[in-house]
Amino acid sequence: MKFFVDTADTAEIKSLAASGLLDGVTTNPSLIAKSGRKILEVVAEICGIVEGPVSAEVAAMDYDGMMREAAVLRKIAANVAVKLPLTPDGLRACKALSGEGVMTNVTLCFSAPQALLAAKAGATFVSPFIGRLDDIGQDGVELIADIMTIYRNYPALKTEVLAASVRHPVHLLAVAKLGAHVATLPPAVLRMLYQHPLTDKGLAAFMADWAKTGQTIA
Repeated sequence: MKFFVDTADTAEIKSLAASGLLDGVTTNPSLIAKSGRKILEVVAEICGIVEGPVSAEVAAMDYDGMMREAAVLRKIAANVAVKLPLTPDGLRACKALSGEGVMTNVTLCFSAPQALLAAKAGATFVSPFIGRLDDIGQDGVELIADIMTIYRNYPALKTEVLAASVRHPVHLLAVAKLGAHVATLPPAVLRMLYQHPLTDKGLAAFMADWAKTGQTIA
């Protein structure tokens, strides 16, 4: 499974990238707004930090506007994935861009039929939102299961399932078991993956025993 981090905070991205854990980055207008910086500047910096796909989202809602903005975004770096909404115009733009060899990420997916449309439009990634479905009493993980089943039925579909709105490690474990290709995680959730009380307890015991030996290694 590939790990993307869902943030526009370049300091966080640099820190996580240094661990070797990151395969890519996702951003959106809300994350860019939170950064307080200009989108082109932020995306360019992120593309210089990670080699994998960096999703940068269009703001236009009409096809022509999306294509104009995509033309700007795709020029930033070769690893930009143009992020598009799952709307008729978004899918049309996805089809056009994918036909030109541009990476695309179709976002705000909340149903399996929507994911099938994104795949037929040639999306590189489709982003089903797990946590937001959970928020309204639906099962976000079940959506991932449905999409994976459908995609496996049709090997010609090459779109990767990018599980988004991942709120905690349990979400990650569930979608990994289902074979989701990618998960995009907030920095805090990604760091939770390291944590286990028995790891902490074991390290404390080892270090206490080592201290008793009075030895050093270097």
